Amino acid sequence: MDKYWIALSSIEQIDSSFIQRLYNYFGDIEQAFNANDLSGIDGLSVKKAENFLRMRDKVNIDKVYQDVIDRGIKFLTFDNEKYPLMLRNIDNPPSVIYYKGNLFDCNLEKTLAVVGSRRATSYAKDALVKILSGLASTDICIVSGLASGIDTTAHVTALENNLKTIGVIASGFDFTYPAANKELYKKIENGNGAILTEYYPTFQPLQFRFPQRNRIVSGLSYGTLVAEASLKSGALITSNLTLEQGRELMCIPGLITNPNTEGIYKLLKNGAALVTCADDILETLGWEIQLEQQSLFELPDLSEDEKRIYEALEIEDKCVDELQAFTKLSIENLLTYLTTMELKGIIKQVDGDRYRKI
Repeated sequence: MDKYWIALSSIEQIDSSFIQRLYNYFGDIEQAFNANDLSGIDGLSVKKAENFLRMRDKVNIDKVYQDVIDRGIKFLTFDNEKYPLMLRNIDNPPSVIYYKGNLFDCNLEKTLAVVGSRRATSYAKDALVKILSGLASTDICIVSGLASGIDTTAHVTALENNLKTIGVIASGFDFTYPAANKELYKKIENGNGAILTEYYPTFQPLQFRFPQRNRIVSGLSYGTLVAEASLKSGALITSNLTLEQGRELMCIPGLITNPNTEGIYKLLKNGAALVTCADDILETLGWEIQLEQQSLFELPDLSEDEKRIYEALEIEDKCVDELQAFTKLSIENLLTYLTTMELKGIIKQVDGDRYRKI
């Protein structure tokens, strides 16, 4: 039966909603594929039915199925009992989920979508890192769209904090978009989660497919966290889908002078939950998780002087002069410690000679 789902999904001119109409009418995917009389399907025009039958007759069922197998791509069809329950319950579920990686190593009962601007500010990225780091080493799975900006930050932060992550892409697996995320794709596939799509391998990442992809990001998830969003952004589209799907919507507040936060404050005014730490997410979603709180003095391999430097960066970034005034260290020792702490991944240099704790 699987090959008929694959064959239908390989027809680029139809979408999941059309395939679902066929399946719901005939109750059997093989009958739906082979049917020649579609006149009984409500609302389906004669022209659309004829166009479908013409395209269907050009499909080599065995070939398109084998092409998926040969690429090493796994899949779940809508009638498979392992098809994710949260996704099955949305208005327009994908007829086929193609995936790479270990989808079922992810806890699909604790999924959090993260969306936001492709041109995100460093403030939004840092805020997201802080919040997601508070979920480190739990069984929560981070879902996002593998785009640049907030999506990339969400996936990378998940990997750095021992969290599984699912990337939902807007093309088939013959394409890697954006190309800059090629290594991130590999890391997720190789044991850190899964990458999935509803698109047959040869389908390109065309513009209209990105908004379609968003319903899967939110549909897989119990709640969506928005890190930055303008009034006309894809993140706002996903936010609306989240509400339509009856899921929880959460927002990270940002600078009111930033145009990318206009969508955030609109959502907050309309009742979205405000999130400034990991506990806010847990409270909104009703999840109980034992978090390991790591205090300043539990950080690994810090000398007393390094602890003072770290403490100086607790509230905000500081330049070398400010750190020297706070710690009373010589400039030579201070610079040595800063270099060592950077190598340990405890702090990072930003904006010239300013430093920030990680």
